[in-house]
Amino acid sequence: MPEQPLTPVAEFDPEDEYRPEPPPEPVPPDWMDGSRRIGIHTSIAGSYLNALDSAQRLGCNALQIFSSSPRMWQGGPSRIPDADAKAFRAHREELRLGPLVVHANYLINLAAVQPMLRTRSIQAFHDEIVRAVALGADFLVVHPGARGESNLERAVATIIESVKQAARRVPLGGLHILIENTAGMGTALGSRLEQVGEILAGLGSLPSGACLDTAHLFAAGYDIKSEAGLASTIDVIDRTIGLDRVPVFHVNDSKIPLGGRVDRHEHIGAGKIGAEAFRRILTHPSLGSAPPQGVPGRAFLLETPIDDPGDDRRNVATLWDLAGLKEQAPPAEKGFSMLTAAAKKRVARFNKRKPKEHVAAAGRGGQLSRPTKRLSGKKTKRHRRE
Repeated sequence: MPEQPLTPVAEFDPEDEYRPEPPPEPVPPDWMDGSRRIGIHTSIAGSYLNALDSAQRLGCNALQIFSSSPRMWQGGPSRIPDADAKAFRAHREELRLGPLVVHANYLINLAAVQPMLRTRSIQAFHDEIVRAVALGADFLVVHPGARGESNLERAVATIIESVKQAARRVPLGGLHILIENTAGMGTALGSRLEQVGEILAGLGSLPSGACLDTAHLFAAGYDIKSEAGLASTIDVIDRTIGLDRVPVFHVNDSKIPLGGRVDRHEHIGAGKIGAEAFRRILTHPSLGSAPPQGVPGRAFLLETPIDDPGDDRRNVATLWDLAGLKEQAPPAEKGFSMLTAAAKKRVARFNKRKPKEHVAAAGRGGQLSRPTKRLSGKKTKRHRRE
């Protein structure tokens, strides 16, 4: 039998080894392109999709919503049907709105000492996280809570643990939890930026940051009205929190003077802070969205009252104007407002029945901003806990 020729053995070349391609780097969303993002809190009344349409019709490119009633423990289903969430995400992408911010229920008190209230708050915040993830939200804003008779150190530790418990076993995806500063009413935490920074430090690797409200800053004693005061406040923010950890500002003028420690929002330019102060805020390089000093995608969101039809649209237009971007602003639909003339009449009739109550902006779904409670036939004013 003839000998078979020997097949030469090829040398192993390490370059021939199969290596799976690494997954592509996630592409930043359109709203992180360095452009200015301005929006307002819009209502989900009727449908989540209505909130998106309202933002677009008001000339916004960003928005904030509630994911359920903000003043009820059970303000609707704890979960959003998959079909509704999918439709919302698709419509938001179609309208190119971002970031999307969800504001948590006002009743949540993450600093609560009472076991029942704390348990209820953790569960409610857990549900808020689940709904925010379903909607594809970028940020979830929550107030730290009120410490009651607890000391400051214990209250901060309780907030940190409450947030961690609420977020446990929930894949957050791109969602970041934002701790909002407060005006300093009662025993509410967060009026000092050091407290907000301490909470964020305690949250460790949990995706988190801060949402700073201009009216709250001013009422808490931070003089953002003057040029020197704004510069000083920015330094404090950077030192205690880090400017890069503040992706959202709530932009509200204040009915309350500097250091008044009460939360009362006013139309932009009509309050104690004033239009020129907001012009400085909206054009300050360190508070912008353009690198290297700004944070891409940083949003300025209004929570101003809607006393008359068109107030919402006018406040949005004012922000674009003060930012020096009037010509680049998205077009607003002429005459559109979340408060219609008919709705205003209904509000007026309601106020006649309960004159002590102040009705929140219609953009928040007609919820009472500061409800009163009758006890023994007497009216007692119960202010919103920040």
